[in-house]
Amino acid sequence: MALKDTIQNDMKAALLGGDRFVGDTLRNLKAAILDEEVKQNKRDEGLSDEEIEKVIAREVKKRNESITVYEQNGRPELAETERKESEVLAKYLPEQLSEDDIRKVVQAKVSELGASGPQAMGQVIGAVKGQLGNTADGATVAKIVKETLAS
Repeated sequence: MALKDTIQNDMKAALLGGDRFVGDTLRNLKAAILDEEVKQNKRDEGLSDEEIEKVIAREVKKRNESITVYEQNGRPELAETERKESEVLAKYLPEQLSEDDIRKVVQAKVSELGASGPQAMGQVIGAVKGQLGNTADGATVAKIVKETLAS
């Protein structure tokens, strides 16, 4: 079953089951997917599962950034709502790699590309993200690449 159909079915089940929070979170995700379909001019054929995963990853990242802002400004109740939404959305992403696994891939790419110094950071991040896709958070990849190139 396509990821979009799974999200639709889970949304219906949540709303029919009385779980309004999950239902509304998935409804907002569907709106973000529709928005991306319109942007890419793919309204008729729809997005691939991989493209939908990118939308979900972007939505999770937005929630995580909001959590940080709310916590810095002393609004833990708003941060908790964002955290719950992030957890609901993260269920639709592929399992995330650990930092150790990402570090191994980064070191292999640095060796493969013969990269050194901070000017190679973008090239290495692009190659690593191309290989790992949505299984690794971009901020984590960037942090590890920066550490690796600095040493």
